[in-house]
Amino acid sequence: MNELLNAAARTLIGFAILLLFTRLTGKKQLSQMTIFTYITGITLGSMIGEMVIHGGVEFVEEIIGVTLWGIFSFVVEYVGLKIPFMRVVLDSEPTIVIKRGEIQIKELRKMRLNMDDLTMLLREKDVFTVRDVWYAILEPHGELSIVKKAPKQSVLLENIGLQPQNPSHLPGELITDGKLIAKNLLEFGKTEAWLTQELSKQGITAIKQVFYAELSEDGTLFIQKK
Repeated sequence: MNELLNAAARTLIGFAILLLFTRLTGKKQLSQMTIFTYITGITLGSMIGEMVIHGGVEFVEEIIGVTLWGIFSFVVEYVGLKIPFMRVVLDSEPTIVIKRGEIQIKELRKMRLNMDDLTMLLREKDVFTVRDVWYAILEPHGELSIVKKAPKQSVLLENIGLQPQNPSHLPGELITDGKLIAKNLLEFGKTEAWLTQELSKQGITAIKQVFYAELSEDGTLFIQKK
């Protein structure tokens, strides 16, 4: 009888810890998880399983270990949310594998991808030829985001005789959580003085006042204040 009660208590405690951890990690879907968050969750689940099945005199130590693992995971996620540099270290950055219709071979090699992998990812987006792709970006969670070439984006443009133009660049973030993304500013051929002037038009005197700013394909600037 005591063994049954102990097993029930271990199961209840393990379930409570797992439920608390999933609540703390937010509402990310499985497809949005990075390799780090996925492995962290799997490891925590395994630790709780071991604690429930093989609980004994070390049960308290096992609870402490599982709790510390959950706390460390939450702290790392929080730090990655607040510090862009740590976000890159933990989750990596999106990687452009097709740029302006050209396959970026070096980037594919860095990601350990071959053309079979790339074409498979494209097919998952209902794209069956690389020639239709203007930009393709491999996201940190492993999915591919694509921008098709202008003639392939809308059949209506071709049907009414217009000549669609490919965008000169992808939409991109210039400010995230009050911090300037200098490399994107350089990629778009813009200067910090230009950005400051655009912000001043909306009554913003400092970059740190902006939560998010994005430059669109047509050159317009989207700004969300803090």
